[in-house]
Amino acid sequence: MLTSIELRWFYPGTLPPEIEDWFNSQALGVPPEAPEEREDFYLLLPECETLGIKLRQERLEIKWRKAELGVLGFGGNVEGKAEKWVKWICKDNNVESLVTVDVESKANWVGVLKVRSLRQYPNCNVEITRLTIQGNSWWSFAFEAYGEAANLRNNLQSAANLVFQTYSGSYFQLQDSYAYPKWLSLAI
Repeated sequence: MLTSIELRWFYPGTLPPEIEDWFNSQALGVPPEAPEEREDFYLLLPECETLGIKLRQERLEIKWRKAELGVLGFGGNVEGKAEKWVKWICKDNNVESLVTVDVESKANWVGVLKVRSLRQYPNCNVEITRLTIQGNSWWSFAFEAYGEAANLRNNLQSAANLVFQTYSGSYFQLQDSYAYPKWLSLAI
């Protein structure tokens, strides 16, 4: 079981060049890792924003929102909802029940193509992800803090303060801040 605090935003359309340039700039310190491409399959749970179930690279991941932690602000132009999540991972190379083919044809599962760029700060990942769902483009920006439970909020706050020091755009507003379960209901 893994516990994290997350802060995430979603936007329809393609990733704006100014956001990509900002994320890749040297001003943010640690260079981003090479983008990772993959397809995840999500179980659709209509009207449920507290549970996410996905098949990722032949392992089953279940995430449960344990708590909403309120609104966090950074500078005068960024706001988002922080949430505490608990994740369980099931991986068994001997079990063929987690084969992607089994879920691709089922109506309750949806494939999401992802191209994720990641920056790692002390106990916090920062990512930009290009998403394609049912032929439609979206993008997401997120923080995922991990580590000792007592330090999770501070880990997120420290990384976000550092990252947003160089940001002056109009994205990352409260109305666009939510987790994957809500995004799936909006994107389908």
